[in-house]
Amino acid sequence: MSQLLDAIEIETRPNPQWAVIWMHGLGADGNDFVSIVPELGLDEAAVRFVFPHAPMIPVTCNNGYVMRAWYDILELDSISRRVDEAGIRQNRSAIQALIERENQRGIPSERIILAGFSQGGAMAYSVGLTHPDRLAGIIALSTYIPSQSLLDNESSPANRATPVFAAHGIQDPIVPYALGEAAAKQVSTGGHPTEWHSYRMPHSVCMEEIVAIGLWLKARMAVTN
Repeated sequence: MSQLLDAIEIETRPNPQWAVIWMHGLGADGNDFVSIVPELGLDEAAVRFVFPHAPMIPVTCNNGYVMRAWYDILELDSISRRVDEAGIRQNRSAIQALIERENQRGIPSERIILAGFSQGGAMAYSVGLTHPDRLAGIIALSTYIPSQSLLDNESSPANRATPVFAAHGIQDPIVPYALGEAAAKQVSTGGHPTEWHSYRMPHSVCMEEIVAIGLWLKARMAVTN
């Protein structure tokens, strides 16, 4: 198993039967989405939320400043990103190690959901669509697919129809709305049951979105039970 990432863990009830591994955005940390757990309405479900901290690395597009990041962004413009695929692969292994730990703690992969915001959502796509064992779902918020070649070469048959919840703010100045919409369209066209939401917000989350995520999570858990 790869070296485990430091992470914050929250359990909604004792003896969790489900796990949600939730990756933060560029420059944030695992605390970023802890506060939404009570807002998801999952009080009746036994869920372990795992909020890992990304490693500290220099980020080229931010003048080489060292910050928490899942991979280096080498170049960006209004409609595209050029990223360090080796960094994606390295932290894919680190997230897969968290999945393996949940397996060892009694939660099978088909009861694990990967979630992420912005760069964390890009990792949710990258890990979830290539993971060798079937997962319960992918939540991709205000994000994009960072490496098409990774998916072209390593897409997993086990996750060819994994459900996806994707959402984006139509006023997002950081990750263009068109990138999020294109990613959602791609996974939907590829056969993933995809629920797409747009909100009148910038690069953030809103309460309406959190409520929708909670409903989607409850539906996934009911379907698999």
